[in-house]
Amino acid sequence: MPDVLIRNVSKEVLATLKQRAAAKGRSLQVELHKILEEAAGENDLDGVKMAADIRKKLLARGKSYSDSVELIREDRER
Repeated sequence: MPDVLIRNVSKEVLATLKQRAAAKGRSLQVELHKILEEAAGENDLDGVKMAADIRKKLLARGKSYSDSVELIREDRER
């Protein structure tokens, strides 16, 4: 497995990461692996696609739904 080197990490960030790892009963190395794996797995497009799918399903039911933007605007104008 390849190695990754991150230079110039501040002492404060390193201390925070060590505390985070210790709180979870992990080594710093394991905690950094978990953080990187989680970050690499995140994809904003997945959330956008899921929202679009939900929207399609709701519209396919034939019902009309209120526009939440309009509802919020009305509340703000009160």
